[in-house]
Order: sequence, then C-alpha cells, then structure tokens
Amino acid sequence: MTDPLLRIAAALERLSPPPAPAADPLAHPAYGWDGTILRATLAFRPVPIDRLVGIDAQKAALVANLERLAAGAAAHDVLLWGARGTGKSALVKAGIGAVQATGGSLALVEASATTLDTLPRLFALLGQVPRAFAVFLDDLGFDTPADGRALRSLLEGGAEGRPGNVRLIVTANRRHLVPRDLSEQDSAINPRDVVDDALALADRFGLSLGFHVVDQDHYVAIVARYCDAYALPFDAQEAINWATRRGSRSGRVAWQYVTDLAGRQGKAL
Repeated sequence: MTDPLLRIAAALERLSPPPAPAADPLAHPAYGWDGTILRATLAFRPVPIDRLVGIDAQKAALVANLERLAAGAAAHDVLLWGARGTGKSALVKAGIGAVQATGGSLALVEASATTLDTLPRLFALLGQVPRAFAVFLDDLGFDTPADGRALRSLLEGGAEGRPGNVRLIVTANRRHLVPRDLSEQDSAINPRDVVDDALALADRFGLSLGFHVVDQDHYVAIVARYCDAYALPFDAQEAINWATRRGSRSGRVAWQYVTDLAGRQGKAL
C-alpha cells in the first residue's frame, strides 16, 4: 500500500474500530438504549426486594404489574413519583429482579430523556422479540407541558401503538412531571386548558405510585434492614446524626451511612 491516503485511512480504521454489534435481546437481564442499538448491562445487580422497607404497598402493586407483563397479560405503564431518595429507582430494578428470579421472561431497558424521539424505533425492535420489556426512564421531568407531549403521544394516541410486550416505567420527583404554578393561568384564554395540559401526561399512566418523605423511624428501619443483611452492628443515634448532618432522611442517605459504617469496619458490600 503506497498511497499515503490509503495508509492514513487504514491507520484510522485501526484506531477507531467499528462499533460493537447490538446485544441479543433474549440473552441478558438488562440493557441500555443509546438511541441506536441495545447494549447489554454487564452488571445488573438489583437490591433484593425484601430489603426495601416501608413501601410494601408500592412493592406489591409494581411487582404484580410486572408479573402480568412477563406473562403476556395486560399491564399498565407506571409512574413512580415523590421525594428524592425514597427508593423509586431501586424499586423498579428490584421489582424486575424479583420477577426474573421466579422465571419471568422480562428484561429492563434503560433509556434517557435525550432518546425520547428514538423510542418508536426501540418499540419496533422490541415488538419483534418473544419476551417482555420494561423501558425505564429515570428521574424524568419537563420544564413546560409542551416538552412532555412527545412522551404523551408515546403513551397513548400516537400513530403507531406500542407492542403489547413493552411498557414504560418512569420515575419523577414531581407527580405531574411538569412544574405547576398559580401564574400558569394568568395568560390563558381558558385557564382550565393550561391545567389540563399539565395533568394530561401523568393521566396517561395506568399505575401511579407515590413515595413520600421518610420520617425518623422509617429511616432507622431502613438502616437496620441493610445492617441485618450485611451483619453490621450499628447505633441508631449515630445513624440519625449522620442524616442530620446530611440535612435529609431517605433510603439513599441510609445506604450512604451503611456504606460508611461498613468501610469503617473494614467490610465490603
């Protein structure tokens, strides 16, 4: 190969190998969607569902819905909303892990808000696979009702319906996914139209599960459950002081305390 351009092209191909092929949609428990192809999640290790404390009603409702989806029965799209750090994302993954552990043919596909416009392509791909899929959009929120209309169309009323083996699961800090303010009605010809537009997206989810601020007893119970699982002795007052210094009580803060406690005792989690 004597042409300098050909040598340069060959060198660039060696430096930039072709992208990895799409993952087999039947082979893995969880995937990521980058807007183009499915990529296998290499370390899908959800928290055992019995380790999540104080959200028994939410656990039961979500797992029942996921079991129906895995069995090929009618199932809802799900919105999990509420205070940050209260276990919404952990429950989604734990619920899917629980269904998989009992032999359910169900996989998780994590997507992001930046790939919303590519979800019809994902639905078309997954609709051809003899397996159920929960497409997971974590920590979703929109600045205005107009920003959420693409998702609203995907949930209901779009030109192409979603395949029966695919359902959306969304977590958000706001129940209605968009901020609401009294001033939103000021410039509207019909103020009710503005309110209806803000609520219409949340109304598309057949199952809506609320997560609320964790009180002190609930927080200590979460810490205790984790410490029991990892054989870690702990002092409740120390755990409370940890949360006080962090300025909040939540499942996330409880896990951070347990991580610190395990580290101080020379243990891995």
